[in-house]
Amino acid sequence: MTLQEFESKVQNAKELDFGDIFNRSIDLFKKVWLQGLIMLLLTILVMLPFYLLMYLPLLGAGIIDPSMFEQSSEPNPVVMVPFVIFSFLLALVASVISFGMRAGFYRICKMKDLNEVGSDDYFFYLKKPYLPKMIKLSLATFVISLIAVLLCYLPVFYVIVPITLMNLIFAFNPEQSVSDIIKSGFALGNKKWLISFGLIMVSSILASLVGMILCFVGIFVTASFSYIPAYYIYKDSIGFDVIEVNK
Repeated sequence: MTLQEFESKVQNAKELDFGDIFNRSIDLFKKVWLQGLIMLLLTILVMLPFYLLMYLPLLGAGIIDPSMFEQSSEPNPVVMVPFVIFSFLLALVASVISFGMRAGFYRICKMKDLNEVGSDDYFFYLKKPYLPKMIKLSLATFVISLIAVLLCYLPVFYVIVPITLMNLIFAFNPEQSVSDIIKSGFALGNKKWLISFGLIMVSSILASLVGMILCFVGIFVTASFSYIPAYYIYKDSIGFDVIEVNK
């Protein structure tokens, strides 16, 4: 789907119903909660080695020189500069992994929703030919988020919607260029911002509350529910014309 075709569909998109999307999200969650749990656990497992690589040098430096972490001591640039650089790289890697795993989850949601045949491949977009484009897109969304944070945080509430939708647009239109995916995300996000923001916030809060009621461990089970309303926002606004992602 070209950018022009996408924008045309955005302009002609029907009005979305909050209650209808929310109810269908609950129904779909019943079908994909296990896949959502697996996706979250796999993301944590993949990220764990990177966190160990970041903190092990600090732990070793602290053992060699315990005074370096005292409040009165000056930060050691030899330690802190590499730590800051590695932290930035870790944040980027985390963004790539999270973006790719979530795109894979949306692909699974589509298969379960439309009763399509296909494997639950959680790493589908973390492999060729999608990985290079996904890295660029993850970097772009990371920069957008960073700029929003630097602008006193309020713009974060605005960019949450287009960035969330970019994940879906990439999952179902991987042939689009990075710049077109970003433009498409903002086009659909601007058109459906209010209802999208409301659904994202309500579903996230509900997923957290129910998870805490289930002795906090339940958050791992319910977390993926917060992703599902965006799937229906895309489905009801754009629809599915691309079938390549299910091959």
